[in-house]
Amino acid sequence: MARRSRKPKKATVDHLLRYQQMVDDWDAFTEIRERPMPTVIRANTTRIAPDRLQERLARQGVRIEPIDWTDIFFQVDRPIGRTLEHWLGLFYVQELVQSVPVLALDPRPGDAILDLCAAPGGKTTQIAAAMENRGLLIANEPNGRRQMGLLANVNRLGAWNVSITDYAGESFPLSTNHERSERTGFDRILVDAPCSAEGTLRKEHSMKNGATPSTIRRLAKLQQRLIERAYDLLLPGGVLVYSTCTFAPEENEAIVAHLLAEQPDARIEPIELPFVAARGLAQWDDADYPVELTGAVRIYPHHLNSGGGFVARIRRPG
Repeated sequence: MARRSRKPKKATVDHLLRYQQMVDDWDAFTEIRERPMPTVIRANTTRIAPDRLQERLARQGVRIEPIDWTDIFFQVDRPIGRTLEHWLGLFYVQELVQSVPVLALDPRPGDAILDLCAAPGGKTTQIAAAMENRGLLIANEPNGRRQMGLLANVNRLGAWNVSITDYAGESFPLSTNHERSERTGFDRILVDAPCSAEGTLRKEHSMKNGATPSTIRRLAKLQQRLIERAYDLLLPGGVLVYSTCTFAPEENEAIVAHLLAEQPDARIEPIELPFVAARGLAQWDDADYPVELTGAVRIYPHHLNSGGGFVARIRRPG
């Protein structure tokens, strides 16, 4: 009986190679993408002072190292998710790059804030801590399973000013009173959009070679709808932060450029960070973006020994 010949395996396509001219240090990017991520935690300042958390973990033999540009994040030498301190909500395990959108948002006590795509809750609880649990924070998550994780983290970290909703982000209601059509408005809105997640390449093996063009195109359509609805929900003078954990300009600069074309009054505000990062792109491949997009930031894994992402800060004139 003749054996059936095996089909040859398809060659793996490294979709990240298209970013070679975009990344500021391709050799550093290539080297670090093969290294595992360090474990980083954020002290939950609503429950404990950062120095007290440091002392508690050090007494258990955990080597804990401060991050030079922040006093609430620490690198630890082991996974510590099963410690009593974790279950008491004294810290949250969070990548450094995931802190940047909240830095750009700059939450204040007493604000009305919407986190439009909130699960699993790292940024939500970081916002709540910056607000000192004062003001209103809506954490929206349409997926039921992810919503349960969000609720667990909000409760564990004691984010008492958070209310959780389950709308599709692009359909979040503009009115709180349907009979009178009173407009809902927020001082600040975070859209940490669902994306192709190329920036997670150090912890997600499926992302080692980036995302396919079809995945990027599909997600970009949703991202356009999300950023449009978020801008509609802003009060005059309000701030919108759009962020992703991917490198694709089609999901980053192109989405913000789309909003600027739809809302000519929208203004990009330059983001200044306490560490070295790359600027947003004004041109990519055969696409030209508004020069204001150089005020946005791109974080590559070698910048923070973390993951990667994109962050833009947009103001609605008031």
